[in-house]
Amino acid sequence: MTEASTTAIASLDEVVTLTQELIRIDTSNFGDSAETVGEAEAADYVAQRLREVGLEPEVVRTSSDRRRAVTVRIPGSDADAPALLLHGHLDVVPAVASDWMHDPFGGAIEDGFLWGRGAVDMKDMDAMILAVVRGWARSGVRPRRDIVVLFLPDEEAGGSHGGHWLVDNRPDIFTGVSEAVGEVGGFSVTVRDDVRLYPIQTAEKGIRWLNLRAAERAGHGSMIHPDNAVTALAEAVARIGRHEWPIRRTKTVDRFLTELSAVYGVELEPDDPRALLERLGTLGYLVGATLQNTANPTMFSAGYKHNVIPGEATAGVDGRVLPGYEHEFEETIRELVGDSVEVTSQHEDIALEAPLDSPLVDRMGAALRAADPGAHPVPYMISGGTDAKSFARLGIECYGFSPLRMPPDLDYWRLFHGVDERVPVDGLLFGADVLDRFLREC
Repeated sequence: MTEASTTAIASLDEVVTLTQELIRIDTSNFGDSAETVGEAEAADYVAQRLREVGLEPEVVRTSSDRRRAVTVRIPGSDADAPALLLHGHLDVVPAVASDWMHDPFGGAIEDGFLWGRGAVDMKDMDAMILAVVRGWARSGVRPRRDIVVLFLPDEEAGGSHGGHWLVDNRPDIFTGVSEAVGEVGGFSVTVRDDVRLYPIQTAEKGIRWLNLRAAERAGHGSMIHPDNAVTALAEAVARIGRHEWPIRRTKTVDRFLTELSAVYGVELEPDDPRALLERLGTLGYLVGATLQNTANPTMFSAGYKHNVIPGEATAGVDGRVLPGYEHEFEETIRELVGDSVEVTSQHEDIALEAPLDSPLVDRMGAALRAADPGAHPVPYMISGGTDAKSFARLGIECYGFSPLRMPPDLDYWRLFHGVDERVPVDGLLFGADVLDRFLREC
């Protein structure tokens, strides 16, 4: 090992301190509220940590001075290779301190864990990126291809002030980028002592947030009134909520289930994989949501007085669509609501599915196995969304790989947006090591 490599690897130890310092900057995202202020401070912190090692980051003020991103391009040794985008978001969902064992913005270390909002979503990955890049800058390490590093605001509220804004207003940042790596993947799920699954995100469901509206004649609550907007809308909402969507196995989910069947030695039932997914705890529950389109009623509003039949009723539906099954979703919703209910879109975002067999995914697996001989990487889809939806609009293939080795008894997915969010300290060190191995050769 060269002296430069030794110096770079030694620098990875600072990932713990970097995570603590990022957590201590409250970047709670309250949407467009004036309470959303911490992203600017966090961006300035990241930029300063990069400048300390001789890099020249750009701080980008997006939709306002309160919303800031940071970017820097690390030159690679192969000028002909396409660039890789490495991204993380700086904002977090709010936390109620009284519900937590430790201050959610204190960055405390206790019982081998670093506690705080953002510990797994995703200031841990932000810190890993910083630790790797700072180590390279100190020791002169160059990756094979250009790495475009990007820290973003506003992921937790949809990215209109972050990823989407940058794609629309600063496409120059992404010049030459063919692939992107961000959240959520690379975490361990223990099967037995010598085998750990490491799901790598290769797909995301799309978003269809719908507004439903029924309009009928208003009237007195004491009268016979068959044309009731509340009744019409309630029936439509109930049909949506009770609809059983058919199982649709996309390429990503099909590969995930096949790998899972082999690892657990459980025969896969093609039309009912629930017995297999139950082995995964919360992750199995989430994977189950990627086997079909979903539409969940989430809001209902009508009327203002008991004895007045309102002329209008409205509702909101959270729809999530599988890649390739968008048309099926839209047709089904139209059939379920009927002719008396109007459907409009509140928000839409695309479904994604990147190639499962690619050199980039192979190198992720190689980096994991080098650090953990029991690693078994598998592709998977998430039912939610990330900043990848922004970058995919530019034709960039997007993956989720924020590596962590987790204790067997810790439910990783329940930590996301949950109370007492925390990350194992040795998991952080593992993640920085794996990310460093991967990025050098990717």
